[in-house]
Amino acid sequence: MKAYVLRGVNQFKLEEKEKPVLRTGEVLVKVMAAGICGSDIPRAYQTGAHVHPIIIGHEFSGKVVEVAAGEDDKWLHKPVGVFPLIPCRECAPCRNKQYEMCRHYDYLGSRRDGAFAEYVAVPQECLIELPDSVSYESAAMLEPMAVAVHAMRAMAVKKEDTVAICGLGTIGLFLAMFLKGAGVENILVIGNKEFQKERVCSLGIPEQRYCDIRKEDVAKWIGQHTEGCGVDVFFECVGKNETFAQAVELTAPAGRVMLVGNPHSDMGLGKQLYWKILRNQLTVKGTWNSSFTGEAEDDWHYVLGMLAGGKIAPEQMVTHRFALDKLEQGFHIMRDKSEDYIKIMGVFS
Repeated sequence: MKAYVLRGVNQFKLEEKEKPVLRTGEVLVKVMAAGICGSDIPRAYQTGAHVHPIIIGHEFSGKVVEVAAGEDDKWLHKPVGVFPLIPCRECAPCRNKQYEMCRHYDYLGSRRDGAFAEYVAVPQECLIELPDSVSYESAAMLEPMAVAVHAMRAMAVKKEDTVAICGLGTIGLFLAMFLKGAGVENILVIGNKEFQKERVCSLGIPEQRYCDIRKEDVAKWIGQHTEGCGVDVFFECVGKNETFAQAVELTAPAGRVMLVGNPHSDMGLGKQLYWKILRNQLTVKGTWNSSFTGEAEDDWHYVLGMLAGGKIAPEQMVTHRFALDKLEQGFHIMRDKSEDYIKIMGVFS
């Protein structure tokens, strides 16, 4: 099969490899669509992965074409989405079915071979069956959509809340999409690119609720939209000290701050900011990954239900599509920021 193999930092290219040999409990998935995650770029060009050589890629969908010898063939020929985290199922979080916080997890695309290939070996326990109404492209975005949903549900957002989203990368935009889908109307979004505003407006959020930080003072803008009170819920999707400080400063008394963005550097907490958290009795919470338990109430089933019901349309977030042998062009666009993009998708069918 063809696969993009990462052999070390900046040693990333398309190669010929043997198909995976299945272990007990695994199936072979023919990859139909795979999205490039922002984390794949430093993995390929700056930091490397946990092991080398490795096939990276963890946002994907496909069709089961083989099951391990002696295994039940119930998944054979099924279209599937894939939860890329493989929990140990023995540690304390796993015993509580909090698999996203597993202490000893494995991970497709960063710790074992992933999806930028024609085929990938996947544990059966990581599969979710796709209904006919859900496309492979949409299903390839189940992972980042579930990350957004995990953050949203952890904040227990109410329809009447005023909600701010700072940072309009993939997760921030998906947050806006799911908040709209959940019936939240008063959503304030903060970004710095014209195409972000266009995408936000396409979700049904009025243009006047988009703050372009290049042109407006965020604090003054939030104040104008909240009668000076601040927002009830603030999703910080950037991961910088200044945006974290804004989140604390611009959240109303007894409000909630959700930290979503991966940190760009060390994060500091000054005395005055600490006082703000205390005096306003803020809830400051972190989020990580998403819940996948195989049960109807987990984040992945929530997303799948929204997709199947036609309540969300994630394919509008796909700005570029590449065949497998051209996918490296998508990596270069993201690495060099040579074009505006939201989700760059490999379409392998």
